[in-house]
Amino acid sequence: MKKNPLNRRFIRDLRGDPGKYVVIALLMTFTIGFISGFLVADGSMQQAYNESFTRYNVEDGNFRTQKKMNKAQWKSVEALGLSLYELFYREVSLEGGSTLRIFQNRDQVDLVCLMEGEFPDAPGEIAVDRMYAENNGLRVGDRIRSENAQESWVITGFAALSDYSAMFSDNNDTMFDALKFGVAVCTPEEFAQYPEQTLYYNYAWKYKDPPLTEEEENERGEDLAKDLSAEVKLENFIPRYANQAIRFTGEDMGSDRAMMELLLYIMMGIIAFVFGITISNTIAGEAPVIGTLRAMGFTKGELVRHYMAMPLLVTLVSALIGNILGYTVLKNVCAGMYYNSYSLTRYVTVWNADAFFLTTVIPILIMAAVTWAVLRWSLGLSPLQFLRRELRRRRIKRAFPLSAGIPFMDRFRIRVIAQNIPNYLILAFGLFFANILLIFGLALPQALDHYEEVVLSHLLAENQYILQIPLEALDDSRKLRSAVQMMAFLKEAETENETAEKFGMYNLRTPTDGPYRSEDVMVYGISEGSRYVEGVPRDTAGGLPQVLISSACSDKYDLSAGDSIQLQEKYGGGRYTFAVAGIYDYPASICVFMDREAMNECFDLGRDSFAGYFSQTPITDIKEKYIASQIKEEDLTKVTRQLEISMGSMMYLVDVFAVGIFLVLIYILSKIIIEKNAQSISMAKILGYTGAEIGRLYIRSTTIVYLVCFAATIPLVSSLIKTLMKIMIRMEMTGWIELYVGAKVYVQMLLLGIASYAVIAVFEYRKIGAVPMDEALKNVE
Repeated sequence: MKKNPLNRRFIRDLRGDPGKYVVIALLMTFTIGFISGFLVADGSMQQAYNESFTRYNVEDGNFRTQKKMNKAQWKSVEALGLSLYELFYREVSLEGGSTLRIFQNRDQVDLVCLMEGEFPDAPGEIAVDRMYAENNGLRVGDRIRSENAQESWVITGFAALSDYSAMFSDNNDTMFDALKFGVAVCTPEEFAQYPEQTLYYNYAWKYKDPPLTEEEENERGEDLAKDLSAEVKLENFIPRYANQAIRFTGEDMGSDRAMMELLLYIMMGIIAFVFGITISNTIAGEAPVIGTLRAMGFTKGELVRHYMAMPLLVTLVSALIGNILGYTVLKNVCAGMYYNSYSLTRYVTVWNADAFFLTTVIPILIMAAVTWAVLRWSLGLSPLQFLRRELRRRRIKRAFPLSAGIPFMDRFRIRVIAQNIPNYLILAFGLFFANILLIFGLALPQALDHYEEVVLSHLLAENQYILQIPLEALDDSRKLRSAVQMMAFLKEAETENETAEKFGMYNLRTPTDGPYRSEDVMVYGISEGSRYVEGVPRDTAGGLPQVLISSACSDKYDLSAGDSIQLQEKYGGGRYTFAVAGIYDYPASICVFMDREAMNECFDLGRDSFAGYFSQTPITDIKEKYIASQIKEEDLTKVTRQLEISMGSMMYLVDVFAVGIFLVLIYILSKIIIEKNAQSISMAKILGYTGAEIGRLYIRSTTIVYLVCFAATIPLVSSLIKTLMKIMIRMEMTGWIELYVGAKVYVQMLLLGIASYAVIAVFEYRKIGAVPMDEALKNVE
């Protein structure tokens, strides 16, 4: 087999210019490695999560009763086709302001995965949720104490409860909170010591004849809620399909996959075009050699394959090393990101052929397609044109004129910029993409801080109490039925606090068949002449009840005065349409404000019905059993706390990655410009120009373009990232957080951009100094 003599040039090319290939290979390796690690971790986590339903016998739902069920009730409920299990728990306020929900260790349903240490085996010992422990700096062997310091427990281990992969203390919460809320298990002996009045009577069920489809599961859940209400006094009812503590994790997992794949392909496209420009520059420098080879009989196809070989080889090596890193080191980094967000059970790494295809085959195809297109265009000239260095398809008769009034140095820089427009276009696109990552990484932490400040400055009231309406006064459709029972409750729930004001509440949802993710929307019924929420309309418009919507609702769904909003019952198919009369400045949640009497009439709740109090001062004269919860500042800021914990470390990785793109693009493109002008630089040295003066000609030209592109892309990127965030939140999240980009972020971006460029400029000044004077004598026509 005859050897191709061109192959000997590969080693010489690598030795002659290792920096170019090393920096590109490092960027590709890190990109492919991170994406590969993410896809492997994501696939492995999803499989472990899906298998956990069987492995840990996860419940089909749970409900809580006001009193402990007796044997007759138990038998009646099981006759509905269920297997019942006791999952009683106690909630304890701990030192530091967090709440711990303590269960007896399970051996039948919702089993527990031990992550570290041991399960408790004696009274006074406890195994706490791993994520809660890490967020609060707890270790195995530490002692935790109740808020009143009357009780304490020794932590024997960290665990993951299969029914609490996301730490939702209340299923209606917008976001879980693994900092202020956690779960734990103790021994039966320890649990038996707790007074009955401190227990919540929670029961899990499994269907004896499991539903086969999601639609069937939903129908059976709705029927079961009605049947249970006839047998026991329900305080809570959560089928598995509606249980955020179980389902939120599974719905979120995999949602970032498309974004990660897009990131990989954009990066590969940028690197491929950089390679293309590099190859074009090489072809320009080797034009006579290429002309000679063509004249000697080498075909265009052979030359295309030759120049494609090195980019493809670098891509292949980078992909293989990246996948090795992805399956080892970076897989653990990405899995750690999941473990920072969710209380997941142990997982086993699963070989992901799809990930290998996406991170190896696709990048090679992208590189091959781009470099092939560039080479076919660049090598489309005749051998004589290459020999004469006539590389332009259209001969330029004369350069565009520059005014003699422009100083010589400035005219020279303009010429340099004009000659390298293709290079600078790639630089501009790369900066645009890098700035998207950079602004996201820098802005999100600041946006969370801003959101927290805004929420705390827009409280509806200093104190907000939600009352526990007796569920024996509820019928199957969850509406108040007994006037006698309701009157008794209203009497018991009255307060003498002069600052207290009644409000109503009713929970609806955005349409499940709409284009966005369905979420809970709280309807507040505001009393006439309210001092806390002003301007609530009392009349109708076009036959529709008029409402105010929160500013969060308006921002998220682009609603304004004069529009209408459609909501539906959380359970059942009832739908309601409201006319939007205005926007109320309340960024804390997606909610609606309407007149309380109109709300009671609309939802058939009873004329005098109410659900809680707004108050300036604490209410102390209502029995504790009638107060379901008190909304505090920490309840309103749990979204920001959890996102800071979940995404904080990831933001630093995004920033580092963006800076890496800056460095690679500037280094490669400025290097190409210097190599392209090596003969001119050499001539300038012969004429007596110093390296610093020549650097001001070439490096400053790139500096000008870099700064212009960098500054020009920032407003475009800011607008784009806000639009993308809105779409992402609509599709993937409940609630609303505005991506606030303050002046501090722009200053940080500018400083990082300048610092990145300064580092590369030092290397380029040295490269200019290394250009020999005899370069001017080469290739003289």
